[in-house]
Amino acid sequence: MASQSVATLRIDNPSNFARPQQPVLLPFTDLGVTLKPGENLRVSELAGQALPSQLIDRDGDGEKDSLLLTPDFSAGGSKELLIQQGDPATSVQLTQAEVSEKTGGQWQDGQYIGGTFQNVTSLTPPPQYTDHSEFIRYEGPGIESDKVGYRIYLDWRNGFDIFGNKTGKPVLHQVGLDGYKSYHEPQAWGMDVLKVGKSLGAGGFGYWNGEAVELVSKLSGHTATIVENGPLYSALTINYKNWQIAGKTLNIQAHLSMTAGSRLLQNRLTFDQPLDNLAIGMVKLPDTPDSKIKVLTGTLESSGHTYTYLATYGKQSLDGANLGMALLFKRGKLQKLTSDANSHVAVMDVSGQHLEYYFVGAWQHELNGIQTQQQFVDYLQQEVEKLTLAPRLTLKTTLSKTQTEQPLTSSSALAWSTRFADSDLNRQAGQYYWGGWDSERDRPVAFEYTTGLLMQAYDDLNQVAPKPEYQAAVSKMADSFVAADGTIHSYDASKFNIDSINSGSVLLRMYEKTGDAKYQLAAEKLRAQLTDHPKTSNGAYWHKKIYPHQLWLDGVYMGMPYLAYYSQLFENGASLKQVVHEFEVSREMLRDQATGLYFHAWDESKSMNWADPATGRSKFFWSRGIGWLGMALVDVLDRIPQTSTELRAPLLAMIPELADALLRYQDPASGVWWQITDKPGERGNYLESSASSMFVYFLAKAQNKGYLQGQQYRDATVKAYQGLLNEFVLVHPDQSISLTKMVQVAGLGAGRDGSYHYYMSEPIYRNDSKGTAAFIMAGVQVSQLLKN
Repeated sequence: MASQSVATLRIDNPSNFARPQQPVLLPFTDLGVTLKPGENLRVSELAGQALPSQLIDRDGDGEKDSLLLTPDFSAGGSKELLIQQGDPATSVQLTQAEVSEKTGGQWQDGQYIGGTFQNVTSLTPPPQYTDHSEFIRYEGPGIESDKVGYRIYLDWRNGFDIFGNKTGKPVLHQVGLDGYKSYHEPQAWGMDVLKVGKSLGAGGFGYWNGEAVELVSKLSGHTATIVENGPLYSALTINYKNWQIAGKTLNIQAHLSMTAGSRLLQNRLTFDQPLDNLAIGMVKLPDTPDSKIKVLTGTLESSGHTYTYLATYGKQSLDGANLGMALLFKRGKLQKLTSDANSHVAVMDVSGQHLEYYFVGAWQHELNGIQTQQQFVDYLQQEVEKLTLAPRLTLKTTLSKTQTEQPLTSSSALAWSTRFADSDLNRQAGQYYWGGWDSERDRPVAFEYTTGLLMQAYDDLNQVAPKPEYQAAVSKMADSFVAADGTIHSYDASKFNIDSINSGSVLLRMYEKTGDAKYQLAAEKLRAQLTDHPKTSNGAYWHKKIYPHQLWLDGVYMGMPYLAYYSQLFENGASLKQVVHEFEVSREMLRDQATGLYFHAWDESKSMNWADPATGRSKFFWSRGIGWLGMALVDVLDRIPQTSTELRAPLLAMIPELADALLRYQDPASGVWWQITDKPGERGNYLESSASSMFVYFLAKAQNKGYLQGQQYRDATVKAYQGLLNEFVLVHPDQSISLTKMVQVAGLGAGRDGSYHYYMSEPIYRNDSKGTAAFIMAGVQVSQLLKN
């Protein structure tokens, strides 16, 4: 019997093809619940039909932490679901993970003689165990869905192998019970279809030494543990202890999982220290007169966040049938594709001490199996899109609604900024210093625009709701990056990257607060970059040296508020004319007359694949790009004296012009804005939090400063801020909060073609500083607006 409501959930399929059994994972912390032992969750369509679901232990710590469901979607289809406390709908067993060892026999010369197999939840092979010891059933743990099974050797080979399945239901529990030879021959359920030998097998991993793969062989042992063995999701972990490799002693945990209806085996690897690479791959089988094995690759000309693949196809099954194998991974993690005598290899970057990838085996004789190479390629392209374009989730929890739907006041707006700032100090912002770790980008914190943006937000908040922790975070960031002689750690002026300039605004704030000369010296280095920074023929700064002749909306914010601030402090305003000129060029080259919106970028050379051959403009209105422009407008005016009426006039004219355009494209139901501004409801498009926060900041500050006047602006701003709370804020059980549904990044060039599909393909994140900083600053401005 279902009980109290936990959440409502809308799921949209962003693809133009059906997605049967699409996995959807919802952490309990997102749902706002803490379940007691024996409590469960029930998922049903609003019409009342219950959907199968499973509570799972996603992180492998022994405690259930997430709700998994696998609904079916038509092309571009959607579902609206209700999540309640109560008993879930039942489901047949569609996945399985297991490991079995022999008991009742004895060891003789490296083999286990006699005994029977016993299923266990955890297994650490004894030191004498090696390949073909006949101690572990099918030589290691196994995991499967209703499509295909995989086994992982717990010995020096670390090979991954494939069990082809003819039945359309799990079969591992009946495999290998009668010995090691039967599953190499055709059985009613299927068979072992792969010859692994000394290769990586089917998705195994090792180390690329420059010439060949070194297997995970020299180590002190393995421990395999079954984490989940459920109807929709099964998982196991393997701990690799003290791997001797590349002059290091390394511990690795592999977390392997499968979901119902999918051939994909997900492998999430975690390392206890950095390694310069990891080789993942699959067996390299020789061509025969009857079959030439085809090596296939997905596109490498794409965003680093998109998935691609390395695959083989042909008669490479042990029974002579067609078998497709593929690795699926994020392009940005790939160092190179190569091979050695035994394996086709993708060499991956693991400097962040973890790696996630997928492996696929597709046997011709599986139930309704893939029969041809073209079918396999078509299948892989769909799987790549499914991994890259996540389902669009709109989650509204009971816990969040009870708090976000309270009356909006000046004090409550400021409280939301404070609450988020406090939450993020423990989550990310406390690491924003030289030597810290940027979990958003999985790399060391650098002197880049996001670092300064978030610290500016903390400084803004500290001015109206001071806390020692806020000032400490800002001071630590600035002080750690700037040496006594003004050197800025990780900053490279020779790159002429205008993104690097934004964090300089924090240094100027610190100079004004402390008078420390090192901040002025550092600021001078950034100013020197802008002196030499290349420009378009009409005087706008290039976005980066590697993006010549290009003006991006992002860059207007990255450079102009800093240049105006610096010029006010140290140049008596000498550069303010250049600052204003940047906006004038942006308006001339990027503003669309019909909509009043701004295109993302302009290529003066008209040579980029994203540029219109006639105008040089990119094709779409990216909301966060417009958000950067709006914030830059109101921030720059802080630095131009009121008496400089001629300089201020172009900016003051642009503000209502932009505001009116934004009001035209404000979503009437939610009050916020879409990722692509002028395409509400188009397949894949979504309400986006970073741009919406930026627009609120722009609109509220423009009113606070007197640049916008009229009830329509106030009403739109208040509605939009309430929309931020309703649409994007998740309250967690510990009362911390997150900001959801923000695009992590978007750019042009370097595989990013500026298409609609591209803007949809970038990952949708939460708590990324590009959005969270704007959310904090928006609350500060709305709080002031509501005082008036």
